[in-house]
Order: sequence, then structure tokens, then C-alpha cells
Amino acid sequence: MHPRWRVLSLLALLAAGCEDRPSQPPPKDQAEGYYVKGTTEYLQGKFEDALASFNTMKELSPDDPRLPAAIGEVYLSMGRLNEASAQFELALKRDSKRSTNWSRLGFIHAQLGRTEEAQNALRKALALHPKDFNALEQLAEIHAKRGEKDAAVKHFALAAEACPDASKTPLVLRAVDVLTEDGRHAEALLLLGEWTGKGVRTPELLTALGDEQVRAGQLLPAAASYRDAASASPKDPTLWELVGEIYTKLEKPEEALAAYRESLRVQERAVIHVAMARLHLGRNERPAAEQELQRALETVSGSDIRELTELAELLSTFGRKPDALRILTSLSAEPDHAKELDLQLRTAALAQELKDEATVRTVCERIASSGVKLKKCP
Repeated sequence: MHPRWRVLSLLALLAAGCEDRPSQPPPKDQAEGYYVKGTTEYLQGKFEDALASFNTMKELSPDDPRLPAAIGEVYLSMGRLNEASAQFELALKRDSKRSTNWSRLGFIHAQLGRTEEAQNALRKALALHPKDFNALEQLAEIHAKRGEKDAAVKHFALAAEACPDASKTPLVLRAVDVLTEDGRHAEALLLLGEWTGKGVRTPELLTALGDEQVRAGQLLPAAASYRDAASASPKDPTLWELVGEIYTKLEKPEEALAAYRESLRVQERAVIHVAMARLHLGRNERPAAEQELQRALETVSGSDIRELTELAELLSTFGRKPDALRILTSLSAEPDHAKELDLQLRTAALAQELKDEATVRTVCERIASSGVKLKKCP
């Protein structure tokens, strides 16, 4: 086509476009677009952008029943509780049968210290939707704060029953916390057994079960719980360590060594090599114990007080008391450990045994300056 004719054709199309340009979508459709846009921005954490989108929607469709709750959710996420409260009050005027509106309002009242209003709103939410786990959890927290232990445990358990699987463990553990803070460990053990029996076998819940089994003297079941927790949490070396400690206490060295080796597969730690060295010494396997001592010295972190004190004790057992004293002297001199009385006394006692009077004086002066009064040091 000749360039002149092409230009004329384009001009004709543009002229036609001015006459036939599509009209703007109706306000209802525009409002829906801004609702979707605002919701997406809210989920992305762009709260100011979400508010702008919802405010534009309000201009187009001011009576949309979804709008106050949507704005309320944004204000709630921003911590603007009074503004969120006003929006959910408005949402309830437009739709009093939506349980989530009552649930959110109850949560806000609770955060603002309005306990009675919170309970009333939460009960209305549950009357409309008995399995509203957010309302159940908030009601449980209110009961716990008021010292109503049984009601708190009951509502945490109901919330756990109703919520998605990923949220069950924290709710069960809150119920366990309420019981254990009240000294009701037997009930906590039963509750943990019930929930792990239902298939909620997360590392956190299994570890809590193991802790309560240890407290109850059920060591073999505790070892099994910690082992299952370790299998479900392959990056945590401490769970296998707990298994090893239990088998050590039960005088089952083979099982203990196997558990400690599993811990080392996850992470090399001096404290595990120290524990293994002690097991070998208990079996008169001194060469194996010396190998573990050497590995402990190679892997010691230099910051863990427990690790270093146990290493010092093992060095003393091997007759390397000057080396042990060097570790303890360095550790006890750190400002963060100045008030660790047991550490200071152990250092002074070993220094006295080795006739290091200067170190004895230094440690005893440190103890005195910390405010601790002793009849005799060490």
C-alpha cells in the first residue's frame, strides 16, 4: 500500500474510534475490581495501598456489605485497633449474621482490655459458628487471664479440634502450659498422650510429651517420644542427645552410644563427645574414651558454659587438671559468668588443689564483689 493511503486509513480508523470507543465499565464492576485489588494488596502486606483501593471502592459502591470488614482487617493488621473496631461495628450493622465480624470484634475488645464486651462478642460468634477456632482461642485466652483454668483448657482443646492441622500444636501446647503452670502435670501428660494418639505428632508436641514422661518417671516411653520427635525434626541434634541421656541413666550404654552417634550426624558438638567418652570410661574402654576427648577438644565452641565445664571435668578425670583449670579460669573471668557461683567455686577449688594461690584469690575476690557472702572461699 502507498504510504499516503496508509496514513489516510489510520486517520479513518482513529476517527471511527472516537465515535465507537467502548464506554467505562459500570460502577458496580469497577467497585468489584477495586475490591479484588485491595484484597490482593492486603494479602501482600501493602496496607496503605489496600486502604486506598478500598476507599476508591467506597466511592463507587458505598453500601457494599463487604467493605467495612475488609477495611477493618487492614486496620487490625496495622495495629489501629480503635479504627478497626469502628469498621467491624459498621460491618455488623450491615451483616449481623457473619460470625467472623463478631469474632474480630471480640478479639479487638480483648486487646483493648474490654473483657466483658470481648466475651459477649465471642459468644455471639460461636452461637453463629460453633467451630470458629479464632473465637474459641480468644475465649480461652480470656479464661486463662482470669485464672479460670478448666475453662481455658476446654476452649483451647475445642479450638484445636476445629482449626486446620498446622495450627493444632500451638493450641494444644497452650492448654498444656495452663495445666503445668497450675502444677497439674498428670493431666498435661494425659492431654499430650491424647493428642499424639490422634495423630498430631509434631516435634514440638512429641518433645513436650517426652518432657512430661520424664517428669513422671516414664523413661522408656520418654525415650521413644524423643526419638520420634528427632525423626520428625532431622536438623535438631538435642533430641537425640535426650535419648542418649535417658539410656545412660537406664544403664543401657549401647543404646546411649547409638543415640549420641545420631546426634553427631546432625551436628558435631563437644558435649556429645564428652558424654560418649564417659560411657567408654564406664566400660573400661580408655582408648575409645581418649579418642572422644580429642574430638571434644577439636569441636569445642568456646561459648557454651555447659560444654566447657563438662569438658574441664572430663580433662580432670583424665588427670589433665592444669588444662581443666585453664578452661575454668578463662570461663569464670568472663563478665557474663561473674555471678555463676557454682562455676566460681569449682574454679577456686581446682586452683587450690593445684596450689595456684593467685587464681584462688582472684576468684574469691570476684565472688565477694558480686555480693555473695561466704564463710570460706573456696
